[in-house]
Amino acid sequence: MNALRTLSTSTLLAASLLLGGCASNRVNLEEVREFADASARLGGYAELSARYRDTYLREQPYLPAAADKAAKENDARRHAAYNDFVTIQKAVVAYMQTLSALAGEARYDFTPQIDTLGVGLSGLSETTLGQKQVSAYTGLARLLTRALTSRYQKDSVETMVRDGDADLRVLLDAMLSLTDIYAAAHENEKKTVLGFFEVALPLAERPQDRLLYTLARAHVQAKTSEYRLVDRRIDLARQGLAKVALGHQKLRENLATMSSSEMRRMLSDLVRDLRLIRAGLATD
Repeated sequence: MNALRTLSTSTLLAASLLLGGCASNRVNLEEVREFADASARLGGYAELSARYRDTYLREQPYLPAAADKAAKENDARRHAAYNDFVTIQKAVVAYMQTLSALAGEARYDFTPQIDTLGVGLSGLSETTLGQKQVSAYTGLARLLTRALTSRYQKDSVETMVRDGDADLRVLLDAMLSLTDIYAAAHENEKKTVLGFFEVALPLAERPQDRLLYTLARAHVQAKTSEYRLVDRRIDLARQGLAKVALGHQKLRENLATMSSSEMRRMLSDLVRDLRLIRAGLATD
């Protein structure tokens, strides 16, 4: 990571000017740019990560006293792991933003991507992840640094895809695995909260408890709708991550023909799907 932190402003500027001035060597990479841009903008994972982190705040009022101690311990572990979980996503986004810039026609500045990766991972050894993910993160950081020195746009894109594929795949797999963890925590929360009302509501059906019963029923309906929406977002997040992984895999397998008609159609289809998924994730 030290190499990232020591890049000078003049180096970044020179690289931007050099890569931005290679129009005569450019090939048609519009669909590559659009795919990378749609991948970077997908969304969903960060929101699910934050929801996972805050599980205890939502479920605590419905927990029996005997379960509260274990729930607090889980809460501490979630908060300790949260920054690392989100940092993995930021690395994937930074990579895709850089790939989009390399495949575009305008001059660009890598400073935001470099700054993002320079933050690093804080305590991955204490999470469900491990050294494999740390190595993949470090590999992507180094790759972004090398991208600054590539002379031609086409070569830069091919280098990014070829050299970044293995590390990107590790981080995308980690994000998919974490999404499964988020889903399991969500299911447990749903059982806890709705199970509480399954037991409590029949006890509040007396005429004198009518107001309490009505308010509780309305709360159950609201929570049921909330959980149904989260179920959908988890499913969409999985679909989106799978499509990002598929698109990059196809780019890696077809480096020499990434601007061919067949590849451009395939990438266009993936871009359409990613945009639809993003729109679905934004639906309240």
